Amino acid sequence: MAFAPVRAQTVGLPALGDGESISLSAERQLGDRIARELYRDPDFLEDAVLDEYIQQLWAPLIKAAAARGDLSAELQERFAWRILLGRDRTVNAFALPGGYLGVHLGLIAVVSSHDELASVLAHELSHVTQRHIARGMDDQAKMTPWVIGSMILGALAASKSAQGAQALIVGGQAAAAQSQLSYSRDMEREADRVGYGILVDAGYDPRGFVGMFAKLQQAAGLNDSGAFPYLRSHPLTTERLADMQARQQLIASPEFQSNDLAQAMLAARARVLAQSTPDALRAWTQDAQPGAKPASAAQQVGAAYAATLAHLQMRNMDGAERTLASLSEQVAKAPIGKGAQGLLQAAPDMAASRWLRLLRAEVAFKQSRFETVLTTLVPDGALAKLPRPELLAVAQALQRLPKHPWLDDATRQLRLLVLRSPNDAQAWQTLASLLSMQGAALGALRAEGEAQLARLDWTGAVDRLRAAQDRARQGRLQPGDHIEASIVDARLRYAQDRLREMLVQRQ
Repeated sequence: MAFAPVRAQTVGLPALGDGESISLSAERQLGDRIARELYRDPDFLEDAVLDEYIQQLWAPLIKAAAARGDLSAELQERFAWRILLGRDRTVNAFALPGGYLGVHLGLIAVVSSHDELASVLAHELSHVTQRHIARGMDDQAKMTPWVIGSMILGALAASKSAQGAQALIVGGQAAAAQSQLSYSRDMEREADRVGYGILVDAGYDPRGFVGMFAKLQQAAGLNDSGAFPYLRSHPLTTERLADMQARQQLIASPEFQSNDLAQAMLAARARVLAQSTPDALRAWTQDAQPGAKPASAAQQVGAAYAATLAHLQMRNMDGAERTLASLSEQVAKAPIGKGAQGLLQAAPDMAASRWLRLLRAEVAFKQSRFETVLTTLVPDGALAKLPRPELLAVAQALQRLPKHPWLDDATRQLRLLVLRSPNDAQAWQTLASLLSMQGAALGALRAEGEAQLARLDWTGAVDRLRAAQDRARQGRLQPGDHIEASIVDARLRYAQDRLREMLVQRQ
């Protein structure tokens, strides 16, 4: 980092309230109800690269919030703490009841440093830890959680389509629905204050807060269609801007000039995945033409990355190879460490070379060069412990190589991954595919059921787990399947209990 971390002057300040009128259990159930619908939204995105990026930013914030006492052990244990990505180009992020957060790709696309995006996550985290959502629902205490959930879903839908929102907002009360996710000025100030302290204690550059505020101001006119963008739920007042600038002046640090190649690549990925119409894809490829090169090295790298991904989406493999070669050259000649600021820019897991390697494997996969995917991601030929994006990419390539000697090791690593992260639906689904191709039908059915549980799809989970149970009862077991069958029975009972609870809530 370019400066010594300082202790934020926020520890010990009083909170505005604790939202005890709504229990943690009730808030979590409400969050589950809303998240279940978001998982089914066509715009919900599972992208291993962007998921990894968000989690790399998120983990230090959670750790810092717990260390500061802002996040209690009970809250940390009972809330979900999941971040859902939305394939939407609006500059938007939101906190939901029960510890769920949503991030639109449009937000990732506009930030120019890790610290700016981390500042938004810290702010939203603070809304949850300070129970602002529960306190905001006090006025609606006479409504059932099902009705409140529908209102919040309607407010979120309004950011994309006013017509779609009306189908979700109970009684068409758009104003009431918007108020469900709107925060008072006091709550916003508290989230700024607590979030700023968490950001600093997590080791991020606090100038990210000021930079993000500036971008939100610019986005206000572009984002606001009269529906429900970020700035309607988080009113950005002159007072809040002045407060952040005043906090920043307390820290002596050089002028912030981001030349973060890794961030530019990830922002480019978000832009392409958020806008993947034929016209938009063609536009991304034009940005990388020789006569249209942006000024900075980071912008050039971002343009080349976006062009490569856009060519892949259009299945133009020649174009993808051409822009990938240009991107590789630009990353290779970039001065190492130049412009590296903040907590993660210089970390190996966030290096531009890593995202380039994953993109190179993505190109090879689209070209059906599955062995090349493996050699790209595992150049030394030793399938040691792989990070999540690399492991998922290797597993997907192995699905096309049924006789490959790495199958057993990849399956073992996926089992360890879902053991550590049981709510990782994408990992469960990938594991199911590997088990199925290896003839482990019972394990594959159970993994499919676990994927549905992770997405809170109780009906789908019951279907898959019941199929697994039927198979076990028919005696079609392999060695070791008796333990798997016992787990299936327990997980089926759990899914059935959750399904019954959901049906009761709807009454």
